[in-house]
Amino acid sequence: MNANTPRQGSAEPESESGSEWEQDAQLLSRTARDLPSGRHQFHKERLMAQIHEQNQQEERMAASAAPAKARRFRLPRPAITLPAMAAAVAAAVVAGVVTSGGGGAEDGGLATGPALTTDLGTVTTSGVPKLLDQISLAAAEGEHPTVKPGQYIYVESKTADTFLKTVDDKTSLASHELHRRQIWNSPDGAKGWLIDPAVNDSSEGETLSLPDEQGNALEEGLNHPSYDYLANLTTDPDKLLDTIYKETKGQGNSPDQQAFSTIGDLLGESYPPAELYSALFRTAAKIPGVVVVDDVVDAAGRHGVAVARLDEASGQREEWIFDKKSHVFLGERTVQVRQLKGKEEALIKPGTVMFTSAILNRAVVDGMKQTPSQAG
Repeated sequence: MNANTPRQGSAEPESESGSEWEQDAQLLSRTARDLPSGRHQFHKERLMAQIHEQNQQEERMAASAAPAKARRFRLPRPAITLPAMAAAVAAAVVAGVVTSGGGGAEDGGLATGPALTTDLGTVTTSGVPKLLDQISLAAAEGEHPTVKPGQYIYVESKTADTFLKTVDDKTSLASHELHRRQIWNSPDGAKGWLIDPAVNDSSEGETLSLPDEQGNALEEGLNHPSYDYLANLTTDPDKLLDTIYKETKGQGNSPDQQAFSTIGDLLGESYPPAELYSALFRTAAKIPGVVVVDDVVDAAGRHGVAVARLDEASGQREEWIFDKKSHVFLGERTVQVRQLKGKEEALIKPGTVMFTSAILNRAVVDGMKQTPSQAG
């Protein structure tokens, strides 16, 4: 799981607005731990896309007297790598709220429609250890090739999300249509590519390679892991959970929810080595509050069973979806299960699917932008 590191304009002398960003970053970094568990990366992506778009608007306005038309980007939830200052600024973004001026809003080529909704399903605490043990065994038995230097981890998914959209001071609940997302990452995390119409206008996508144009290099950790980083993690469930708690201390709404979200992030667009992948599920079984949801549907319409946990503070339930028979990981989604307070937040009703993603293909390929079907 990596992400879009938006391309910024060329370096300029420090401006008043740049100074304000730095001041805001220092102030807002203190609010990071107040965000709902597992949502930090989600907000980082969206905010960086907004910063990128703001820079593009300024360039267009400088080149033409005509007013620039406001656009907005919305990125999926997967964890990403971002500069520390950008992460601090992103930490204060209110979950799911985006704004647009009077010129309206465009969405990276994706139309917005009614909110995504679902049945909440039946939840039980019975059978959680047994199910996670079955999932762990299935993960250990599955094909899981080692990634070699020069190769790339390819993940193709179908994704969509729901968000609060404000235009001309009027807020409504909208969603992005389901769309295809493709991402490539080198095992060291330094090179990558992303094709996602919700992120970039070009059908060719854009680079994720680091260092970026500002010289920001990769800082590895559980929130922005490379394959090489994951290969060095312990596979002992007790020690691994202890590592997760220590590295994510102060993040999210509770240590347990943040630990659950961190493992969930590793199941999406990252590629844990075989032994670690199996160990992640045995580790999740040790987190209090984990439940099973009997019947859920991923973004590709596939029915499965979910291992889930409710974030008591946000009222959102994070669900990892597995095939009921093979126990293969299908995807994930985040569902609002409790009514929120506040004028705008109350628009998000129970049953709203805030994010959904289905993994369609995950493979090791020999070249950037190569797909498994193109491999020799």
